[in-house]
Amino acid sequence: MIRLRSIVFNTLFYANLILRMIILAPYYFVVPRKRAYRIPKNWAKSSTWLMEKIVGTTFEIEGLENIPDGGYILSPKHQSFWDTFALLPYLNDPVYILKRELMWIPLFGWYAAKQKMIPVNRGARGKVMAGVMSQTKDEMRNGRQLIIYPEGTRRPPGADPVYKYGIARLYRDLDVPVVPVVMHPGLFWPRRTTLRFPGHFRVRILPPIMPGMDPDAFFDKLLADMETASDELLIETVRNNPDLPVPASAETRLKALGAGDLVHKRR
Repeated sequence: MIRLRSIVFNTLFYANLILRMIILAPYYFVVPRKRAYRIPKNWAKSSTWLMEKIVGTTFEIEGLENIPDGGYILSPKHQSFWDTFALLPYLNDPVYILKRELMWIPLFGWYAAKQKMIPVNRGARGKVMAGVMSQTKDEMRNGRQLIIYPEGTRRPPGADPVYKYGIARLYRDLDVPVVPVVMHPGLFWPRRTTLRFPGHFRVRILPPIMPGMDPDAFFDKLLADMETASDELLIETVRNNPDLPVPASAETRLKALGAGDLVHKRR
């Protein structure tokens, strides 16, 4: 049943994405940028609705009161395609720094360009990166929210953290608060598989780290705050979803946290 529901969901998820981009393109590219943002935000809502109704996966968000006004850096855990879009409806005017190759994708790249997403060549140095930083500062001055995944790429739930120091440089140079976000959607929408699993999980928005700290101290605090909260949520999520399959990375972490009984009960 899970496999069938996953097939139905995946089919409708991508059909919903492609058809919306095609049908709504005339409106999207004519109206002002911020008004056009309603289209991807509504798509995000419809996608989480499809996942709830077809797969049986639900979520709740804690800590919305921790989101400051104006510009800030949102620093989420990155485990799944889910966390690249599901938070959009809760943010005012987010902007991403993304691989320049994504901008070359028909329709998607055009939609991203309309929202002034910031493309970057990951192998670039010097003047190119200075230009990226200049563009980022311009967008932040307009009160936008920069979404940056501190680990850089998707990581399986419970995996050892590999945070990139680049977020500390952004924190220093942009001089805005950083809002950490932890969650475990990777347990329900795992990477490298088409399976989707039912259950319920929480997204936890932590108190912002205000500007002005030494970058090294900030980096240590960000890692400590996020990993402590992530461990708490991992235990909670696995305990509250007894039928959920747990990947090896999460099993190892649960055992290290003294919660190995949650794994043994499933066998």
